[in-house]
Amino acid sequence: MTAPLSVPLAGSERLALADARPAGAVDPAEQIEVTLVTRRAASLPTDAADVPLRQSRADLRERYGSDPADQQLVADVFARVAPAIRITGRDPATRRLTIAGPARELAQVFGTEMTLATSAGAGGEPVSHRYRTGGLHIPAELDGVIVAVLGLDNRPQVRSQHRFADPATVQTSYTPAQVASIYEFPVDTDGSGQTVGIIELGGGFATSDLNTYFSSLGVTTPSVIAVGVDGAANMPGQDPQGADAEVLLDIEVVGAVAPGASQVVYFAPNTDQGFVDAVTTAVHAEPTPVAVSISWGGPESSWTAQSMSALDQAIADGVALGVTVTVAAGDNGSSDGVSGTAPHVDFPASSPHALACGGTSLSADPATGLIRSETVWNDGASGGAGGGGVSVTFPLPAWQATAGVPASPAGSTGRGVPDIAGNADPATGYQVLVDGQRTVIGGTSAVAPLSAALTARLAQAVGERLGLIQQSLYVGVQPGQPVADVRDITVGTNGAYSAEPGWDACTGLGVPIGSALLAALSG
Repeated sequence: MTAPLSVPLAGSERLALADARPAGAVDPAEQIEVTLVTRRAASLPTDAADVPLRQSRADLRERYGSDPADQQLVADVFARVAPAIRITGRDPATRRLTIAGPARELAQVFGTEMTLATSAGAGGEPVSHRYRTGGLHIPAELDGVIVAVLGLDNRPQVRSQHRFADPATVQTSYTPAQVASIYEFPVDTDGSGQTVGIIELGGGFATSDLNTYFSSLGVTTPSVIAVGVDGAANMPGQDPQGADAEVLLDIEVVGAVAPGASQVVYFAPNTDQGFVDAVTTAVHAEPTPVAVSISWGGPESSWTAQSMSALDQAIADGVALGVTVTVAAGDNGSSDGVSGTAPHVDFPASSPHALACGGTSLSADPATGLIRSETVWNDGASGGAGGGGVSVTFPLPAWQATAGVPASPAGSTGRGVPDIAGNADPATGYQVLVDGQRTVIGGTSAVAPLSAALTARLAQAVGERLGLIQQSLYVGVQPGQPVADVRDITVGTNGAYSAEPGWDACTGLGVPIGSALLAALSG
């Protein structure tokens, strides 16, 4: 049943989960907190390539957040049509307003039905959650004012993009600092004066692990602060084979490569609401981070349009503030883990405001930095492969228009993924410490924090945040032509796509050469 005088909320349609199993009814009296995203007071100004122009923190929040009058209207309408629903928070600057109330009233006012279901979580384990299908409705007076309603359905939204190495297949492994040296990250830089945000949707870390790990590398343990979002918290020791591994991989890669940078780790529930709230909190934090690393994602087809738009716009806020948001492109090749033969890309890597990070298999001598070979990471269906392809959601960005991105599976032009790549093969993976156990981990999960750490070192050297750094990388790019400042990867396939000279949907433009990139940015 929909609320009186209600209208459909565009983009709110939830698809059924193929593996969802009924798990009973939602308690009608259960108190649920929901995030509402309200419209911008004005559109973000952009350049000719549709990239958000740089803004001060005050200007972004005051001019391009939500009009406080819009959020007051929301409060007034809910007070009238659903008195049992209360406003629990307002933040016009980040365009969020939170409400809470009994499940019965929330379902009625948003015109939906919630049940309980069990489906696979991020690590494949069964998870019980609230569940809905179809679209939502909102009071007619709020048509166009509310652009997203997040949190009614709290199914697991994404998975972490890391993979443990099989000891039987490990060819070689590296410390993160060795990979940075092989990739010629700028010398005499360590990220000092910079802050890197890290998004985690589960797991945790223990300071004792960090002290042990960084001490073994001869590095002072960096400043690492945990921040809870939407009731989540740093919970180490709960999932050493899953989310803990992701958390520690991210922190240890950033800390080993940019030990001078401070880290803020944002823990949120693995839901679309938690993801949007975590990224929004991170990019709007003080001090403004130089980079935000995201090693979680899911196929575009698993998202609602409203949640994709809300997260993309949160990342766009980051670009306007000069934040580089680095995102893992996925570990399941061109299928992105979706059944069938059609290619899929991972989101938020497919956001045109994110730096999408693909995967390679690196054979090199860490003592000399000599690279023997570097190819597309592809260990087969069971071993994983670097994600990449063409978005069916986001159009081809102007800054990528001359790269030779092929048509999307829908036959349209779309955002090409990834932009860059780095070592991700577990068989040539990273030496890390997880819950007291030394292990080797790979996945494009490692490339996102590696790229965030590179961004911190570059920003330290040039004296400013870099924002949408790939806009500079794509200048003058032509199909089939290698690009300056990156090392082209031309061997391998991720399934539907093959590596080739120039940009490709396996490794993007290639692997950044840190010293060359610094020279270009300085020039």
